[in-house]
Amino acid sequence: MPIFEYVCQECRHKFEMIVQGSTVPACPSCKATKLEKQISGFAVGATEGWAPSGGGGGCGSCGDPRGPGSCSMN
Repeated sequence: MPIFEYVCQECRHKFEMIVQGSTVPACPSCKATKLEKQISGFAVGATEGWAPSGGGGGCGSCGDPRGPGSCSMN
């Protein structure tokens, strides 16, 4: 179920709400239904040990993530 962010056009209260089907959201502060849906980002969970691909941070010789001077090749 999606979570949407809204700003109430009556009292300017900002809030998030899970919206199901044809549910008409209402402001939890003033109960108004004149709302502005906000563009919101989202977080992506990662599992332990995940690392971004595509370079960055290695020693240059072996790719040791601890950085320059850390690997046994130097």
